Amino acid sequence: MLAGMTEAAPLDPEDRKIITLARSARARNGVPEGAAVRDETGRTYVAGTVALDSLQLSALQTAVAMAVASGATSLEAAAVVTDADQAADADRAAVRDLGGPDTPVLVAAPDGTLRAATPAGPRPEGTTGRGARGRRAPPSATAGAPNGRTGRRDRGEWAP
Repeated sequence: MLAGMTEAAPLDPEDRKIITLARSARARNGVPEGAAVRDETGRTYVAGTVALDSLQLSALQTAVAMAVASGATSLEAAAVVTDADQAADADRAAVRDLGGPDTPVLVAAPDGTLRAATPAGPRPEGTTGRGARGRRAPPSATAGAPNGRTGRRDRGEWAP
C-alpha cells in the first residue's frame, strides 16, 4: 500500500482515523501541523506543534513522545496533517526510532487529502541508534528489577 500509492487506492479505516484525528488537533489548536500515531496495541496519541521559547517540537515528534511517555513499545502507523508535501526527516526519524523503518508515515493536506504514504525509512548511513527492536528498556521498566532482569513488571515481561 505504501509504494506507488495513489489517491484512488483505498485507505485503511484505521489509517483514515489517525488522519482525521491529526486534522482535528491542527484545527482545534490553531497550529501549523497536527499529528497522530497508533501504537502496537491500537492506542492512538494525538498532538499539535509545540512552539515554546524553550521547546520546539513538530506535531509528529510530540505524538511520538506522548506514545513513548505512555509506555508504547512500537508504532503501527503515523500521520501528519501539514501544508508540506512530505514529512520532515526529523519526523520520520522519530517514527523510525519507535516503530522501525517500515512504519508507514502518512502525510495529508489540511483538507485530509492524502499526499504521501511512505515508510519511515532506514537510518542514514554513519548514524547510530537503538531503533524499536534494540531499544533499552525505559528506566521505569527496570526499576526494582530482580537480579538485573529487564522488562515490564506490570505486563509480566521480566526477561533474564
